Amino acid sequence: MQEESKIFDTLVIGGGIAGQETALSLAEMDYQVLLVEKDLSIGGKMIQLSKVFPTLDCAACITTPKMSETARHHNISLKLNTVIDDIRKNGDGAFEVTITEKPRYVDPSLCTGCQECEFVCPQVINDHYNYNMVGRKAIYIPFNLANPKIAAIDIDNCIHCMRCVKACAPKAINFKEEERKTTVKVKSVVVCTGFRLFPGAGKPDYGFGQYPNIVDSLQMDRLIAPTRPFNSVVRPGDGKAPENIAYVLCAGSRDSGIENKECGGGCFNNPICSQICCMYSIKQAQLLMGALPMADITIYYIDIRAFGKGYEEFFQQSKGMGVNFVKGKVAKIKENSNGSGDLVLQYEDIHSGVYKEAKHDMVILSVGVLPENNVTGMFSNEKLELDDFKFVKQKDPFLNPALTSIAGVFVAGMASGPKDIPDSILSAGCAATEVATYLKTV
Repeated sequence: MQEESKIFDTLVIGGGIAGQETALSLAEMDYQVLLVEKDLSIGGKMIQLSKVFPTLDCAACITTPKMSETARHHNISLKLNTVIDDIRKNGDGAFEVTITEKPRYVDPSLCTGCQECEFVCPQVINDHYNYNMVGRKAIYIPFNLANPKIAAIDIDNCIHCMRCVKACAPKAINFKEEERKTTVKVKSVVVCTGFRLFPGAGKPDYGFGQYPNIVDSLQMDRLIAPTRPFNSVVRPGDGKAPENIAYVLCAGSRDSGIENKECGGGCFNNPICSQICCMYSIKQAQLLMGALPMADITIYYIDIRAFGKGYEEFFQQSKGMGVNFVKGKVAKIKENSNGSGDLVLQYEDIHSGVYKEAKHDMVILSVGVLPENNVTGMFSNEKLELDDFKFVKQKDPFLNPALTSIAGVFVAGMASGPKDIPDSILSAGCAATEVATYLKTV
């Protein structure tokens, strides 16, 4: 095992918006930051979004400058495509961190991002960045705005035809590359691991995965984003432009909170509100009314949570634009028997107390958020406590929301619970301040 001689002031786990904001804030205070991200690029889920509510500013326009600053800051060391094996707190209060850098099979110092290797690769597989709605090659750059823009080989799906090797002018491809384990020492840790989306398959009565014209909210955000996979908003089932669209809110939120074996085990419905689902659905509805002016859009909801600055006005604006809001809990979604691919929603109208059915040609499940479930396994000799909903427990949610059960370990962003983007950025600033205060005492 190779030992890293440099001692970092802070380890930031996660390269999403909260992780980047935390790392940049500390780096600007002249602290040495190690940022570890499991994916091939920083950016998190924000870089996948179309626009942000309630201002409808371009999400990519906000986050790409921050990504560039993070990647190039002289006080930030990036470890991408890297997982944390173990974090052990020593007797001196510092942390010994074991990480594993997975091979890209492409030399970052040689790759120019020209994508010539992609053009010649014959192997097409599902593109996870676009939530499997389109394909990508076995050698690929994760997405157009990736930072760094360096290719990688999906070795599990590579057929070793060697066409990429012949096409690569700078000779950057190296199939002999292996995993690299490293141990580093850090004085503090900030957990910015973000969240998981509730899988649509976790609500089997809603038909996600069974009927192709039912998608989840991030799939729809990809369909309306400027970097979208298609030229327009289409139904995945047949490529037709939808004319009557339904949103089903609280899909995987405000549920029983018991284990749901339908989504592969270890998945929990949220007994709590996920906070962001109402507003991102209203945002998408407004964007769809611009992209598909003739389409009818209906939002089925239990309650609307418009809690932030300008959110209520945004909600009322969508009503004025013609979005139809139905207060009712959807019980079941099935496909129309006429073979059209259209869908039938069965729901209870809360105001009338009457069971009703409605036909739509496309349905979006506004899925909730779940905690990342691998956080506690990172710490070997200290216990990182979780709250009742499996998010990282905040020691003092009101006075010191960044503190955790381990001295020297802090939390920011959605790792501690559901938040919108502004609140995630605020929590990152809070965490950076607490880290700076802590580092002055050690």
